[in-house]
Amino acid sequence: MSRRLISTGSPFEKTAGYSRAVIDGDFAFVAGTTGYDYTTMTMPADVTSQSRNCFKTIEAALKEGGFEMADIVRATYFLTDAKDADAHFAVCGEVLGDIRPAATLLIVSGLYKPEMKVEIEVTAKRRSA
Repeated sequence: MSRRLISTGSPFEKTAGYSRAVIDGDFAFVAGTTGYDYTTMTMPADVTSQSRNCFKTIEAALKEGGFEMADIVRATYFLTDAKDADAHFAVCGEVLGDIRPAATLLIVSGLYKPEMKVEIEVTAKRRSA
């Protein structure tokens, strides 16, 4: 199986020279994903909505590459404010509670734009049938 690039269609991907996800064999590497709603190109103000949007975008990229959310084996979370961790983790529990990937949380001083409160990056491995 050859390497395959997945895009959300955001013009920023071409400008910045990256793909939303790269599929390589049985692995999917999903780039850091922020909470934009790509249908409206807006960013919600709260971390809960941003986290949900991150996972929605991640799920779409995985699906396009032939993966499921249950294939996620690793997740890295970047938050700009530790006070948002509990709200963010509540969403993680809803989405990944049964999957339980290895995960890391980092509190960072900022993301690309000041309205961005969270960024999520995942790695998935296709499960054997």
